[in-house]
Amino acid sequence: MKYRKLGSTGLNVSVLSFGASSLGSVFRQTDDSESIRTVHAAVDSGINYIDVSPYYGLTKAESVLGKAIQQLPRDKFLLSSKAGRYGESTFDFTAKRIFSSVEESLNRLHTDYLDILFLHDIEFVPAQIILEEAVPALHNLKEQGKIRFCGISGLPLQLFETLLPQIEVDAILSYCHYSLNDTSLLGLLPLLKQRGVGLVNASPLSMGLLSTRETADWHPANSELKMACRKAAEYCASQGADIAKLAVQYSTEHEEIPTTLVSTANPDNIIKNAAWTVEPMDKALLKEVLEILEPVHNSTWESGRPEYNGHPAQGEGSGIQ
Repeated sequence: MKYRKLGSTGLNVSVLSFGASSLGSVFRQTDDSESIRTVHAAVDSGINYIDVSPYYGLTKAESVLGKAIQQLPRDKFLLSSKAGRYGESTFDFTAKRIFSSVEESLNRLHTDYLDILFLHDIEFVPAQIILEEAVPALHNLKEQGKIRFCGISGLPLQLFETLLPQIEVDAILSYCHYSLNDTSLLGLLPLLKQRGVGLVNASPLSMGLLSTRETADWHPANSELKMACRKAAEYCASQGADIAKLAVQYSTEHEEIPTTLVSTANPDNIIKNAAWTVEPMDKALLKEVLEILEPVHNSTWESGRPEYNGHPAQGEGSGIQ
């Protein structure tokens, strides 16, 4: 496993990190004992960063993860959770709720501090509450020693372009913008570097788009993007390859993308994913897949408030990250 620096935090993070959303039965019904084995397998494979949220499985992911990490030395892993989003359309970024949310998360996770706390999917609420209540609450929590570092998360890249110049945070969590079909996250790198902000990239499979399986009904991508990603996945299969392997390798190869989150509740899957990061990438296959995806390159979907989507919203999308 390779490791990279996360912005100015001084943290060394594994290029592949573990997203615990799957432990909350977000994608399928999961077995808790298998989920716990998956977390242990991730750490044994060299993965040293784990991310979760009270939103995932409506606290189930945190509870299951808590049982898993209780059995591990706390210095074996870095842990992030989130605050502010608690349901499909339940958001509360008041300072009071953030403080209570962190206490609840620490209890579920059986730890007395978080390495990073992210404000979760902040594009759904007015910037004013983030600037005036939520970010000051993060700084307060740092002073208390409840969290070591703080950050913001969301889908639209414009969210970060708008807010990062106005706030002091240590990291951001961005999803579905550095993968085989969308590399628009690269445009944000100069701003992150200038501000010393660490980057956590998530969803190298674009929330299941890059798969031969039928895309989930809730996925907000349009039909053209879904079809192109499916075509790319089927092409890989026809060549005896797995697009998931190519996608993980592609997302973890870039030196300026410190870490990429993947989520699974299957121990064999996480072991396989970790092994892929040190295997050579099939550059010929990559070229062919990128050509298939070229017509939809950097296509995305809207999430949250219109001001973060570049034009009037036509309905709000919502990812699970």
